[in-house]
Amino acid sequence: MGAEMKELWQSRRTLVERALQAELDRTDILDDKLRASMAYSLMAGGKRLRPILLMAAADAVGVDGTKFITAACALEMIHTYSLIHDDLPAMDNDDYRRGKLTNHKVYDEGTAILAGDALLTLAFTVILRQQDVPAERLLRVVDETGRAAGAEGMVGGQMLDLEAENRRISMEELQRVHMGKTGALFRAALRSGAILAGASEQQLAALTAYADHFGLAFQITDDILDVVGTAEDIGKPVGSDEKNHKSTYVTLTSLDEAQSLARQTVESAVDALHIFGDEAAFLRELVLYLVLRKQ
Repeated sequence: MGAEMKELWQSRRTLVERALQAELDRTDILDDKLRASMAYSLMAGGKRLRPILLMAAADAVGVDGTKFITAACALEMIHTYSLIHDDLPAMDNDDYRRGKLTNHKVYDEGTAILAGDALLTLAFTVILRQQDVPAERLLRVVDETGRAAGAEGMVGGQMLDLEAENRRISMEELQRVHMGKTGALFRAALRSGAILAGASEQQLAALTAYADHFGLAFQITDDILDVVGTAEDIGKPVGSDEKNHKSTYVTLTSLDEAQSLARQTVESAVDALHIFGDEAAFLRELVLYLVLRKQ
């Protein structure tokens, strides 16, 4: 990724950090321990990829994506809720996330569950705090986000993932798991950014195709890094997929084949943006950087 694009990413990460803190601060959370638990995970850093994708989709349509920072924060809240719940003993049972103890290890399981619930529900309030957007567009974003977060997306994908543990599943089943668990929120982020910016149907379709390829490439790379990467690369302990006896793109094919599939999927993601000009340069560089950085 070029220096200019890295600078843009960093500036927008900083913007997201400030906005997330501001949204927490303006929310009347009844219990101090709950607030601390929510903040512990929400403000733990990370790439802030989903809100940045939302803003980048708006940029591609020709509107300054930073105008939609409030709605973008909602995507990060939903992502954070999913990480808190994913780390629980009943799910992946991980002790560390992004180099820090997981939420339930610092607080307790009950508090971690409630913190996740609170972030998920707060996200929809935050979407509706977005200013200077027609109500019809906000309602479409609420619908996109609700579908992505619920049984049609992340929750459904997590359930499929739980049922897939300790058995070898097909490639089609694996893709179904990850299109729900991981891909759905990427899709919602990019489609929401396009919708907020008033995208045409052609632009929305192109960004949707990009999102689907991006999500697949991201997951294949995550599986690869679980084998060859470091905890810093993936934000959780290396080898957790093997520990939980999960099928991955690496175990169902091979490391070489998974790397080849990741590269092909990246090419498809870039091709999906052919209708856009330089406004989509960040999206093109982002998928190349994220997926090819450690291969």
